[in-house]
Amino acid sequence: MKVVVTGATGNVGTALLRRLAHEPDIEVHGISRRPPADAPPYQGIGWTPLDIGRPGAEEPLRTAFENAGAVVHLAWLIQPSHDERELYRTNVAGSARVFDAAAKAGVPHLVHMSSVGAYSPSGKARRVDEQWPVDGVKTSFYSRHKAAVEHLLNQYETSMLISRPRPGLILQSDAGSEIRDYFLGPLVPKALFRHRIPILPLPNDLVLQFVHADDVADAITRILRQRPHGPVNLVTEPVVTPRVLAEVLGGRHVPVSAWLLRLLANVTWRSRLQPTPPGWVDLALTAPLLDATRAKTELGWEPKYGAQEALEALLRGIGAGREVPASPVL
Repeated sequence: MKVVVTGATGNVGTALLRRLAHEPDIEVHGISRRPPADAPPYQGIGWTPLDIGRPGAEEPLRTAFENAGAVVHLAWLIQPSHDERELYRTNVAGSARVFDAAAKAGVPHLVHMSSVGAYSPSGKARRVDEQWPVDGVKTSFYSRHKAAVEHLLNQYETSMLISRPRPGLILQSDAGSEIRDYFLGPLVPKALFRHRIPILPLPNDLVLQFVHADDVADAITRILRQRPHGPVNLVTEPVVTPRVLAEVLGGRHVPVSAWLLRLLANVTWRSRLQPTPPGWVDLALTAPLLDATRAKTELGWEPKYGAQEALEALLRGIGAGREVPASPVL
């Protein structure tokens, strides 16, 4: 089976290529803005260098999708956070081009990488399943775009089978530098993560769920084999509270108000001291906790890494300056 992967040089893309290398009956074709070097995990893979956000991308996409048994759509931009038009061009308009080209090429199965960020706000007292509304968190461009693409997908439900994995925060050691650059920037040096961080000031309600990139790649492989229709939540245990996060960093959690954290994020973002706008704070505080029962019962998905292990892997990667091989320059 031919599987085409957009965004194949990113965090999830490289993990998926590593995983699919163990599936001898799957032929992978990658799409990214520039072709990677001929080195693992890219060896032996056909490639189409393409910016899905540019007008006219539909035709080369359709050519790449010919005779594909499935398309896995991973391509997504998080930066530049000060230019939402550029982000929309790739995230929403580019996704529309991918879906349209897949439908016109007769691709039978589309796997779109959605996110916990697509879900509407909820309190942290309970888990939600895949039926929770996907209208996003309005103050977060990431959430708005993820929700918009979820609604856009509905137009293609009669054209092909669509699977929608919705993971929590996806971490791996190799993505350390990439994730640091996306969310922390030079304001927080990587050397800081090689040492104990004594105090972590965060709101009590900043409760998160993580999942390792390798476990997400395994789930996508199962989705390609079993072809489930609709959304599938992907998270691992335990839920990470500020106290747990502080313990992993070797320090102590000091509660602060959500208002203060949002203010600091806004001031430093507007001053271009760091790349994370305050909408990410809102998303972290109000995104629901997910129930991954469907993935485990229907797909037989058994994550190898717990949430704390995934977090520790990321922190090691940040401290060591590890990078996803040949990740595209934004």
